[in-house]
Amino acid sequence: MHELGIVFHMIDTLESVARDNELSVIAKVTLNLGEVSGVLPDYLVDCWNWAVKRTEVLHNAELEVVQIDAVTICNDCGNTYATVPQGKTCPHCGSGNTVLLRGNEIEIDTVEGC
Repeated sequence: MHELGIVFHMIDTLESVARDNELSVIAKVTLNLGEVSGVLPDYLVDCWNWAVKRTEVLHNAELEVVQIDAVTICNDCGNTYATVPQGKTCPHCGSGNTVLLRGNEIEIDTVEGC
């Protein structure tokens, strides 16, 4: 379960953000999570809810997870397409010369203090 490690890293980052911005409490965090990031949102939220109770600044902080759809571009025809239903093969020209544009990110988007 790498979700717990991700949560611990997020907490370290957020505690640093709180110190740098003189926040005593963080109430809500919005996380952008790519569709093909390999992270299970339900596990991540469960780990979050367990871990933040052990911190001072994030004790009751809500975690909102926003899914970022995976999109791939074909280097041969230039078209983009939804990655999950198609995989690495371009549905427009059949090429395998493709690159994931987005959908594997794990990034803190917003932090709300109170």
